[in-house]
Parts: sequence; C-alpha cells; structure tokens
Amino acid sequence: MKVLIACEESQAVCKAFRAKGHEAFSCDLQHSSGGAPQWHIYGDVLPIINGDCMFVTEDGTVHLQEGPWDLLIAHPPCTYLSNAGAARLYKVIDGETWINRDRFELGMDGKEFFLKFLNANCDKVAIENPTPSGVYRMPPCTQVVQPYEFGDPYMKRTCLWLKGLPNLRPTYKSVVEPICSWVSGGSKKADGSQRENKGTGYRSSLMRSKTFQGIANAMAEQWG
Repeated sequence: MKVLIACEESQAVCKAFRAKGHEAFSCDLQHSSGGAPQWHIYGDVLPIINGDCMFVTEDGTVHLQEGPWDLLIAHPPCTYLSNAGAARLYKVIDGETWINRDRFELGMDGKEFFLKFLNANCDKVAIENPTPSGVYRMPPCTQVVQPYEFGDPYMKRTCLWLKGLPNLRPTYKSVVEPICSWVSGGSKKADGSQRENKGTGYRSSLMRSKTFQGIANAMAEQWG
C-alpha cells in the first residue's frame, strides 16, 4: 500500500507502516528526526496530497506516485486551532470580551489547511488533532483516542477525523493506567482549585506533537 503521512518529522507512523511492508513516506517542512531520510520528503506537502506527482526524498531519490495515494494520514499544525489556546484568542476590554483578530485569522488559515487533507483525492484519510476551539466550527471528529488505550501511560485527548477507515480500536492487552497528562495544563483548574494531574514538567511544542508509538503501531496494524 502507498501511504503518505503529512506533517510528520518524527516518522513514528511512517516507520510503523514500513515495518508492516507498506511503501510509506513522511513529509514535513522540517527535516526528519526519525533516522530514515530515504523515506522523508522535506518540503510543502500540499502539491503531493492528491497523488499523480513526483517527489524527492531527503536522500536525493526521485519517486513517482501514479494515481492517488492508498492512504493519507495527516497531523496538521494545531497551534491556533486547538481549544488549549482559546485563552489567547479572547481578550477583555472594558468588561467586554473581544476576539484577537490576528490570532483568529491564523486559526482560519489553519482550518483551511486542515480541510485540504479532509477533501483530498484519496479514498482513505485520517487526520489527527487535539480538540479544536468551537469558534472555528470545525467538522465533528469521528472518534477520540487516548495514549493509555494503546500502551503509553499518559492522557492526551486526541481527535481523529476518518474517511473510508474504521475507528481505531484500543489495543486492549496494552491498556494501562495513565500516570499523568502528557501536556501540562498548569497547576490549577479554571475555578482556581488545584489540578490533580499536572503532567511531568515542561515539554517543547515539538515533543508534545509527536505521535505516541502505540497509536502509530495501531494505525499500521488496523489500517494497513
């Protein structure tokens, strides 16, 4: 199966599909950190999401994709779409709440990018993102998964938008008790009370965005 994993530099999903014998490629505006440059496309993914294209992997090899991809998996940036950033989207002036226009327009740009994948010329599409802010009126997600359902002991609410694919089934034998949230939400809740599960210290946005290996393996096993 020919698989394109968009907006992935870690190559976690790419390598999981490769391990199952599929011809998978990752693509990102960052160089790969997964150690397999021969499977990574460094550049803009939009020109190749519909297939019928040529592309070059980081090792300099030229590839030809005839027809659409068999499967497209995308991890578009969520910086401005995520509900976690809603606090920076609004501001209060003289007791009235206003939307930060610059941030809102960046979020709308993010939505447009997201929809490019959902509407791509591919029969099987999966898009992964955290819970989006309601103001952007994103399409409803198909399902919500957690890392601990796939063997990694963390909580990180992850939404999946699926087209032509079944819901991802938790790997029940690997379900574990979560030890904490992967993304720290601060030490207090919105009501000022102490947060019971604070996460385990600072993680960069790059580290927070990486796909857990358990979820990547489940994608390859169940969708491959």
